[in-house]
Amino acid sequence: MNYRHAYHAGGFTDVLKHAVLTRLVLYLERKPAPIFVLDTHAGLGRYDLAGPEATRTHEADAGIHRLMARRDVPEFIVPYLDRVRNLQTPGEALQHYPGSPRLIRDLLRRGDRLFAVEKHPEDVLALRREFARDRQTRVFALDGYEALGSFVPPRERRGLVLIDPAYEAEDETERLCAALRTALRQWADGLYAVWYPIKEPAQVRALHAAVRDDPNVRRALVVDLELAKPDGETLVGCGLVIINPPYVLPEELDAFMPYLATILARERPARWQRQWLRQEQPPD
Repeated sequence: MNYRHAYHAGGFTDVLKHAVLTRLVLYLERKPAPIFVLDTHAGLGRYDLAGPEATRTHEADAGIHRLMARRDVPEFIVPYLDRVRNLQTPGEALQHYPGSPRLIRDLLRRGDRLFAVEKHPEDVLALRREFARDRQTRVFALDGYEALGSFVPPRERRGLVLIDPAYEAEDETERLCAALRTALRQWADGLYAVWYPIKEPAQVRALHAAVRDDPNVRRALVVDLELAKPDGETLVGCGLVIINPPYVLPEELDAFMPYLATILARERPARWQRQWLRQEQPPD
């Protein structure tokens, strides 16, 4: 309950996570049928990059600010950056950054639904203000893992689950893997995106193994980004496990990730990788 994402909003972890998240939602919207999105650890709808938390860490300076200043961004990232621009006051400097529920909501079509789940009391109140009178979005004051077992499968039978915890608790990975197993038993065909920090190799290996060995997982893709480690900083990278990824996603990542690694690199080159945990051949 101590973690507050306002200190990290718009940093390199958000850039990777939200760029890919945008592509996943847009992929689902290629078909006209309604979709459902569950955000299990929603945080806030928007963050103030000029506020005391963000200006204390300056993580956005080395993240979203670098990308917004570029004129050569690849197509992969354009829809994500467009949603960031939509939050700004015209003619003024970049100040607001969308949290995942705001980003998702701005991508949804009429008839789609978003369930935003958050446990922190202050963030729940802020989310309810953010989405007041929005009939397509519901905010729940719940534990994200309990919600994961309760809200899938959705009636739409098409959609996305974003799992993005703070990884503060010692048993976070164990709880995540247990909840994910339950969700996959109930909805094996869902599209899942699981974000994780790269701090403890054993933690990352445990998550990868749990997904790889789950009998309900047919296809699972991993993308990682690691930056050089400045003095005093523990978070050097992050990754996403994507279960049931779009068939076009590996090719898109191969084109996008070298660019992102170059733009976000610190004093030494950044490293990225894409790998399959489980892979089935695409249908004919």
